Amino acid sequence: MSKHAKQGLPLGIDVGGSGIKGAPVDLSQGAFASKRLRIDTPAVSTPEAVADVINQVVEHFEDVRGDSPIGVTIPGVVTHGVVRSAANIDKSWLDFDAEPMLEAKLGHDIVLVNDADAAGVAEIHYGAAKGQKGLVVMTTLGTGIGSALIYDGKLIPNSELGHLEIDGFDAETRAASSVKDKEGLSYPEWAERLQRYYSHVEALLWPELFVVGGGVSKDADQFLPLLRLKTPIVPATLQNKAGIIGAAHLAQEEHERRHH
Repeated sequence: MSKHAKQGLPLGIDVGGSGIKGAPVDLSQGAFASKRLRIDTPAVSTPEAVADVINQVVEHFEDVRGDSPIGVTIPGVVTHGVVRSAANIDKSWLDFDAEPMLEAKLGHDIVLVNDADAAGVAEIHYGAAKGQKGLVVMTTLGTGIGSALIYDGKLIPNSELGHLEIDGFDAETRAASSVKDKEGLSYPEWAERLQRYYSHVEALLWPELFVVGGGVSKDADQFLPLLRLKTPIVPATLQNKAGIIGAAHLAQEEHERRHH
């Protein structure tokens, strides 16, 4: 593929607790346009330190990028470019207006988005929920429980359904996959907790579809068939590519909105 043909691909960058990963994304396919680059998250993950690594990722893909927008996922709530919660990254992100800092540093339109939201957007456009109308609830089962709400293909950002209080507990402290590992629960034992969780979310939101992501989703056949819900529940299909793909998709959408 010539350098010229690759001009203008949006870049997705996924900032996690252990690694910062990025790739240019072909939005017609919902696939990486080149091999992704991963760099360890700095030990002290302040906004400045993370921005330096993001800059390295961006420079690595300089030739494919043109003047493309860049989507960056963060493990926290983001409202109007300001980070409101910080899971697994330095607490100095809290209430930090990160978007303008990143735009100044990188010289590109930046969209900062919650990591679960980005994954949900990817699954609805290219993955397990492709073409699904109405309300889709994506949950990521990991250290905690992340969530994304998508209605008719539009993201309703920053839902925090992992923090619903159920039976007097913050839901994710009972049902996240990290809790399954920590307490040594079998899949059937864990499925009982997931049943309690999903039936509660179902009764509140009545979605058309649940999509279940997170690393544990690759073992979905061990626990999803044990759940008794009125709503279809399916495993995510894009696995750890979803954050990068969804971030790039949202960045392109926002870029078109700003420059139209």
